[in-house]
Formats: sequence, structure tokens, C-alpha cells
Amino acid sequence: MDYFKQAFIMAIKMLLSFDPELYGIVFLSLKISAIAVIISALIAIPIGTIISIKEFKGKSLVINVINTLMGIPPVVVGLIVYVLLSHQFGLLGSFRLLFTQTAMVIAQIMLAVPIIIGLTIVAIHGINPIIRTTAISLGADKHQLLWTLIKEARYSIGASIIVAFGRLLAEVGAVMMVGGNVRFQTRVMTTAIALHKGMGEFQQALALGMILLFIALLINSLLDAARRGKGWI
Repeated sequence: MDYFKQAFIMAIKMLLSFDPELYGIVFLSLKISAIAVIISALIAIPIGTIISIKEFKGKSLVINVINTLMGIPPVVVGLIVYVLLSHQFGLLGSFRLLFTQTAMVIAQIMLAVPIIIGLTIVAIHGINPIIRTTAISLGADKHQLLWTLIKEARYSIGASIIVAFGRLLAEVGAVMMVGGNVRFQTRVMTTAIALHKGMGEFQQALALGMILLFIALLINSLLDAARRGKGWI
């Protein structure tokens, strides 16, 4: 317990030191995850809603694939993005995006989109069928119907975004592969933890882990408070 206590004290000291490098890593972690989850939400919510309300051949297979992708290992996503962006044999190698923040955002989008799609499908399925029937009877077109259903399921969809954001903030495998953990450029909290662990600096790695948990708790609390304050529930 003394070891964890010392790590906790170190975490507090690190936060209060206002070290530019530490706060730069924290800011970059939040920036990349926030950009990725916003883009993912804009892509995934309409797709999840359409899949939920439409009946088509192979729908169950599509849903099963999405559910499978929700649990895809981050290192697999990182490897796929690495191959795509590799200058040597990647389709997008000419853009020279590998080991950049853009590559990290792309990898995180690939992780977040299936999560938000899958949870959106569940959220829309949970809506009372009368709401959809009433909207159609009142003359709602396709876009109005989609918006009505999304608005009705806003709490569950908002929760899916928070879940995806938490997954991205804690992700290490994919961003390590495509970002390269370059100091002052692509180093985020999770890759910094992995770096210190690899160097045998376990207490500092544990302190950074505590800071990451604190930040995740703070962000989720603020998002939940904002959601409640705006009447999302």
C-alpha cells in the first residue's frame, strides 16, 4: 500500500508542478480523443439509426459484424491503419500521415465508430414504436423521422458517446503503432505510461495512470452534468 500511496503523492506533485510537458501530453490526449469521438458520432449516429429502423436482407449479419467490431483489439486497428498509411506499401502512403496526430485520430475513429453505431442501434430499438408511427402519421419525411428518433433516444446515444470517449482516452495499442510516441508531437497519456513502464520507472508510470483516471472521471462527470443541465434526460 505504501507503494501506491507514494505513487498517489507523486501524481499530485506532478499535477501541481504545472510541468509544460505533462500538461502538453494531457491536452494532446484530450484533443485527439475529442476530435475522434466528435467525427465518429457524426458518422455513426445516422448510420446506427438507419440500420435500426430499416428492414433489409442481411440486417442481422450487419449487426453481428458491428457487434464484433465493437470489441476489435486496438492493436489490430493500429496495424490496419499502419499498413494503409505506410509509405512503403500503403494505399495512403503518399499523404505521409504515419506517425502524426492525424493518423492517431484515424485509428481512434475506427475504434469509436462501431461502438457508437452498435449502441445507437440498441438505443433506437428501445424507443416506443408508437413514437415512430405517430411521426410518420403526422407527415414526417425521412430526415425528420431520423431526427425525431435520435432526439427521443438522446440520453442513450449521449451515453454511447461518453463510453466511446472513455475507450479512446484509455487506448494505447493503436495510437502507439500509428503515432510512434514522439515526444512533444504524438505522445499521449497512455503511451507515456507504457514508456515509463518499459524504462522500469513503475512508480512514475503508476502516477501517470492515476492522473489519467482522475482526468477520465472529471471529463465524464462534466459531460454528465452538462447533459443533465441541458435537459438531455
